Amino acid sequence: MAGRGGGALALLYAQQHTERVSGLVIRAVFLARQKDLDWYAKDGANRIFAEQWQQLLDSLPDPHTEDILVSLCAVFWGDDLELQARVAQPWLTWGALTALGNAYQAKELAITGQTFKQIRMELHYAKHRYFISENQILDNCGLLQTIPTRIIHGRQDFLCPLEAGIKLHQALPQASLVVLPNAGHIAQHPEMIDALVAATDAFAESGCW
Repeated sequence: MAGRGGGALALLYAQQHTERVSGLVIRAVFLARQKDLDWYAKDGANRIFAEQWQQLLDSLPDPHTEDILVSLCAVFWGDDLELQARVAQPWLTWGALTALGNAYQAKELAITGQTFKQIRMELHYAKHRYFISENQILDNCGLLQTIPTRIIHGRQDFLCPLEAGIKLHQALPQASLVVLPNAGHIAQHPEMIDALVAATDAFAESGCW
C-alpha cells in the first residue's frame, strides 16, 4: 500500500517481481512521467498556488523558470549553507502546501542537517527522472493484469493529479478505481482512511493477503 513515490515504487517492484505480489493498493498515483514532474516543479500546481510558487522563485539567486530543478540543485550541492537554509523553507512549504491543499496551515518548518539530506535525495531522483524510462510504469502494466489491484485517488490531490489515476486504471482495466471527492493527497483524510481500510479488509476477506 503506497502513495506518490511509494506507489510508483510498488508498481515498479510488482512489474519486476510479479510472483512475489499477491495484491496492490495504490494510493495517490504517481507515474514518474515527465508531465508528473513538470506539474509539481514547472507548470501546473504553480498556477493554483501562485503566491507560494513566487516565494520559492524569489528565494533562488538564479531562478531558471524553465527548469527550477537546475536552480535547486545548484543551491543544495553548493557551499552556501545560509542560502540552502533560506531556500529550504519555501521548498518544504511548497511540498506541504501541494500535499495538504486546503488543510495546509502556514508555519515555519524546522531546518536541520537531515533536512538538507532529504532535499538532496528528492532532487537527485527528480533530476535523473527517477532512473526509469519515460512512461515505463504504464508501458509495463501488462505484467500486472493478474494481480488484484485497487487504485484510490483523491479528487483534490494537488500533488498527484487524478489524471494519473485514470491512466493507470486504463492500463489496468481489471483493477478497481475509487475516486474520493473531498480527499487530497495525504492518507490522513477521513475519506482516504475509510477507503484504505475498506481496501485492506476486502483483500483480507478474498484471501489475497
